[in-house]
Amino acid sequence: MQKTVKALEHFIFWSRWLQAPLYLGLIAAQGVYVYQFMHELMILVTKAGSLSETEVMLIVLGLIDVVMIANLLIMVIIGGYETFVSKLDLEGNPDQPEWLSHVNAGVLKVKLAVALISISSIHLLRTFINAPQMEDRVVVIQVAIHVSFLISAIAIAWTDKIMMQTLAISSHTKH
Repeated sequence: MQKTVKALEHFIFWSRWLQAPLYLGLIAAQGVYVYQFMHELMILVTKAGSLSETEVMLIVLGLIDVVMIANLLIMVIIGGYETFVSKLDLEGNPDQPEWLSHVNAGVLKVKLAVALISISSIHLLRTFINAPQMEDRVVVIQVAIHVSFLISAIAIAWTDKIMMQTLAISSHTKH
């Protein structure tokens, strides 16, 4: 029985590697965003003289939006892999992101929530700039979604803070 339990535990631990293809898929999605960014940049550069200031601003905000989504993807890919699959062997690598040295599931959730709020903010700014061409209902829904992201991020950060305080108290009382 002990041998069966040990084998089961090893198999369950090994199963984390099933997430690796998911991260590879996100890397492929990152490539799609690079293509989209370059396509939009070419439109901006080639048509710059014929675009209005508002059109230029909307394209630039679209480029920023793509970059922020790409940053979110990197956080999920690297942080998720490091947290849930396997440690990355980056010791001494000068390009290692500073945040990676203290990443855990709680930190990753808060960083992702902040990234989503940033992306939502850029999207909402694009909506406000383009508001005359949009239905009021669409603008209201986008504001509601953004507020939902804000409330969720505050709840996640607050929950993480409480959990960290609880862990600190419990580890302090054990000593």
